[in-house]
Amino acid sequence: MNDIGVGLIGYGLGGRAFHAPYVGVTPGMTLRGVVSRDAAKVRADLPDMRVVPDVAALLAEPGIDLVIVSSPDALHAEHALAAIAAGKHVLVDKPFATTLADARRVAAAAEAGGRLLTVFQNRRWDADFLTLRRLIDEGALGEIVQFESHFDRWRPTPSPLWKEARAGGVWLDLGPHLVDQALQLLGMPEAIDADLAALRAGAPAPDYFHVTLCYPRRRVILHASKLVAAHGLRFAVHGTGGSWIKHGIDPQEAATVAGTAPGQGDWGVDPTPGLLTRGDGTTIPVANERGDYRLFWAALAAAIRGEGANPVPASEAIAVMTVLDAGLRSATEGRVVRL
Repeated sequence: MNDIGVGLIGYGLGGRAFHAPYVGVTPGMTLRGVVSRDAAKVRADLPDMRVVPDVAALLAEPGIDLVIVSSPDALHAEHALAAIAAGKHVLVDKPFATTLADARRVAAAAEAGGRLLTVFQNRRWDADFLTLRRLIDEGALGEIVQFESHFDRWRPTPSPLWKEARAGGVWLDLGPHLVDQALQLLGMPEAIDADLAALRAGAPAPDYFHVTLCYPRRRVILHASKLVAAHGLRFAVHGTGGSWIKHGIDPQEAATVAGTAPGQGDWGVDPTPGLLTRGDGTTIPVANERGDYRLFWAALAAAIRGEGANPVPASEAIAVMTVLDAGLRSATEGRVVRL
């Protein structure tokens, strides 16, 4: 089969660091066009790339099988629907859409059109998450009773970029990652209790969330803030057999932002081990699994060829959007929302 031709909508951080480099190293994929108003920025990284001014022009390009939607959040649904209508497979960056209704519309259109639709939940392939999944599968923690997932940052001054003012704020920015990881490990909760707030002076949208997912015998705490100087904590997971505490963040994003091609050197190696504390009080460091976002892309290529499963099916993306939507309602109405 010929290479899967790829068109990329948007060349901000997502397009530049999370999509174009991975398409470039994925066997059987070729990036054939980019939508951007700044052709010089694209060609600084990709000198011979075809750059077009709008989505319609990209969809008219020959040889494009897969369209990556990495435009601003509010345009995700519109651009995904246009690509599906043009007969393309679609990868949507997170969040899937800004509303649950739009996410469902996109999923229904893809199903009706027989096109593959996936959502970019790359952090299923983070080093720390893969390590936690292994520990749970091995029974090292027993039955999980409290699960804390943090994604804090130190950005005390709001940026003028559109991302700072996005609908839902940080809940629709980082929340999709944390919710998806929790659902992958623990399934859908029964209810959600969400607190969203703008804590920085001049913040145009929520820059803080503290969300509790309620299960019958378990609580999951998802937390993010942009006013945390000591932002090292990533996971604190407690079970009937022990606790696992992890500091530090998967290194893959920083590597691509710095210009390192995926797979080079010690790619995906997180040097900060988590600490496993057993019920008897003994504590041991746990070396991390190797993170590798390339596995998502390889699975996507196989799925398009009909040789494997969709790495992030639309049904799983809809489940994440259901929780995100319920979180917005919980925060707005000041109550626990049942799912």
